[in-house]
Amino acid sequence: MDVAILFDCGFLVSEGAQRRFWCGPYDPDPVIAQVGAVKIGLGGNFPILGKFNCFVKPVDRTGAAYALDPLFTKLTGITDDTLTSNGETLAIALEMLDAFSEMVKLWSWGKDEFNMVAISCYVTNIKPVIPVTRFDNACKLLLKSGMPYDDIQKTRSHQLTSYFDVEHPTLQIHNALDDALSIGYVAQHLLRAGLLRATDFK
Repeated sequence: MDVAILFDCGFLVSEGAQRRFWCGPYDPDPVIAQVGAVKIGLGGNFPILGKFNCFVKPVDRTGAAYALDPLFTKLTGITDDTLTSNGETLAIALEMLDAFSEMVKLWSWGKDEFNMVAISCYVTNIKPVIPVTRFDNACKLLLKSGMPYDDIQKTRSHQLTSYFDVEHPTLQIHNALDDALSIGYVAQHLLRAGLLRATDFK
């Protein structure tokens, strides 16, 4: 069965960093601390075939481990202990995501491949293992399905299920896997309704 991959990245943040575009003197680089993804079958009833969740040990430009800002932990539930016990290096995390994705296109709400993957690889000084041609913007899918452009601009990934009134298990906002699942549940809904086709994910 052909598959579609929806993914999301969680990245470091501190109080006010987003307003400053991470330009404050004490703001961490917006590097990845979690990658989540969901695999949807593009046939039958469009089942969820797998989930991917990987914590990433974020490091700064010198290779030293970042201490997490309390705001990041409050938003995500991820602690320093979480990363110490379960975190992988960025290189391993991306290799694992690549294997999970079965060489198909990876869709995120926006451009996580630039805003997070590219920045993280640059800071960590590694070559990305997934070429940019394998990534795309899920906002294009929603636009194609008929979601108004103005609504796309003001809707976050975790708000999509509410927007489309899609029933789903409880999801945690700002958790990369759960945000990917939010996009995935909506993709399922649109595929089942005939508003998207399997070929749209190619």
